[in-house]
Amino acid sequence: MPSPVPIYRDGGETYHADMCAPLTQAVDRRQVRLQAVVHGHYPGKRLPRGALSEVKTIGYWDADQDQDWGLPWHRNEGVEFTFLESGHLGFAVDDFECTLQPDDLTVTRPWQQHRVGSPNVGLGRLHWLILDVGVRRPNQAWKWPPWILLSEPDLEELTNVLRHNEQPVWRASPEIGRCFQWISEAVRQETVVSTVSRLAVHVNDLFLRLVDLFRRHDVALDKSLSSSRRTVELFLADLRANPEHLALQWTLEDMAGSCGLGVTQFVYHVKRLANMTPLHYLNHCRLDLAAGLLRERREAAITDVALSCGFCSSQYFATAFSRRFGCSPREFRAGRRAHRAT
Repeated sequence: MPSPVPIYRDGGETYHADMCAPLTQAVDRRQVRLQAVVHGHYPGKRLPRGALSEVKTIGYWDADQDQDWGLPWHRNEGVEFTFLESGHLGFAVDDFECTLQPDDLTVTRPWQQHRVGSPNVGLGRLHWLILDVGVRRPNQAWKWPPWILLSEPDLEELTNVLRHNEQPVWRASPEIGRCFQWISEAVRQETVVSTVSRLAVHVNDLFLRLVDLFRRHDVALDKSLSSSRRTVELFLADLRANPEHLALQWTLEDMAGSCGLGVTQFVYHVKRLANMTPLHYLNHCRLDLAAGLLRERREAAITDVALSCGFCSSQYFATAFSRRFGCSPREFRAGRRAHRAT
């Protein structure tokens, strides 16, 4: 049966877009008030087709009672800006974790996993904007919508900061706070059509205020954050961390394409980072996953474990497993291990 979760693709990799299901359910239960305009699957009123099409969702929620939900680890289809107007809110991105205070601004890029709530959302009003700038990996060029009217130098400066500095939390200026409040007034309009012009104006104003904020902080830039090497590094980390990715039938071309690179450049970076070829690294991760499953799911058939880890046949799996661990999968499960890894 096809997955009900909307998906989008980049190269050979499939991404599952965040569905905001806990938020939608909380709204249905009238635990939290939500006002948003959206494209696609996000909760809220639909924007007209073709109007601000790069805006995935823009709006706010208002929680004035204790909540029993949070947004678990996820990624978005664009760069996300959130602004906490009031209350407190647990927030984590990659290895960073904090409690947001009023007037805190967060910035997350499409490749950054993040979580909202610790584990539950607290009382407060949170504003957000998710804007698709055509990237899924750090080394890809940003493509701003034509309705973003910042001057070329201002837009280049904003892009450089968002690409080359990944500080997740900033203290918003009063002007940025007012921009989000004006946006919230626009999304509350009864008819969505009347909100489009206002939103375009307010989002442009917001980005101009962000440029001012970053200038005042004299932000340090790290060009390596948008390098091909880092893109490959993130891809390898994703591969190891996500069993569903390991189960895909990757080709070398698919792996390189997922990073937006040619095969030769991709292989070069993998060898530098992992000291093995990409397909060797893929099998290495699959065997680590299989070893864990053999320990945890003792009732599972070995063939089922092999297939769930991306191996096409149990015979090849047994051969690769024995070469890596010095014993067969059955012996490994029984505890007769050679404690050898190559």
